[in-house]
Amino acid sequence: MQYRPTATQLLDAVAQTLDEELLPELPDRLRHTARVAAHLVRMVGREVELGPQAAAREAELVSEVDGPGDLDWEALAEIVRADLSICKPGYDRWEGR
Repeated sequence: MQYRPTATQLLDAVAQTLDEELLPELPDRLRHTARVAAHLVRMVGREVELGPQAAAREAELVSEVDGPGDLDWEALAEIVRADLSICKPGYDRWEGR
């Protein structure tokens, strides 16, 4: 049986190649662009991995409310944390108000 990497593993490999192999070889004017590209590839990987579960949970929470404005703070925080875990990991663990 042949090893078949997941989409997330392939995206991680692209990001790692950008960061570790290409970035050091690029002229200064292109380094920022390569960093942004690596960041976006990682974000897409997290969306592939975490997005379906986050979307399903959001739909579940929203279906439980009666109308606009009825979503409670805890449900809203859960939705936002799930989105942050995809686009800005680490920010999803903030516990303040």
